[in-house]
Amino acid sequence: MKSQKKSFHTGTVKKTIKIKTSKDKVWRKISNIIGLPTWLIDVKKTIYLSKKKRGVGAIRLITFTDGNEIEEHVVAWKDREYFTYIATEGLPLRAYVATISIRRKSNKLVEVTWQSYINSKKMSEKQFIEFLAFMGSFYEASLENLKIILEK
Repeated sequence: MKSQKKSFHTGTVKKTIKIKTSKDKVWRKISNIIGLPTWLIDVKKTIYLSKKKRGVGAIRLITFTDGNEIEEHVVAWKDREYFTYIATEGLPLRAYVATISIRRKSNKLVEVTWQSYINSKKMSEKQFIEFLAFMGSFYEASLENLKIILEK
């Protein structure tokens, strides 16, 4: 059995879901950047690390049910359309940039897309593929959760 060479890897994760509700309702939910425990799976709590609560410069600390903590900074924001954030602490990555965007498909149908660019710390290709799969299923389950909550 040959040992797996550890190196840096780059990948993307993108998941989209359609939700039967208004664009405003979706934006209110996702733009509350510390409201994650209400729809993101496995999140115990989220707090602000900045005085700024919305828009570029807002910083949050997410604590997951397993105790892992991730610090994220909002780096782009367009009201009622999208925001982009980077993770600075807590992931086995050198870079993590993600955008959550919403697009109205019709009066009562909104498309939510969550996509990210990922650059790993040194790991095997197998570990990276598993990490990308984990992120994909995390996005998918969280978006499904968001849909269930907003379609009530």
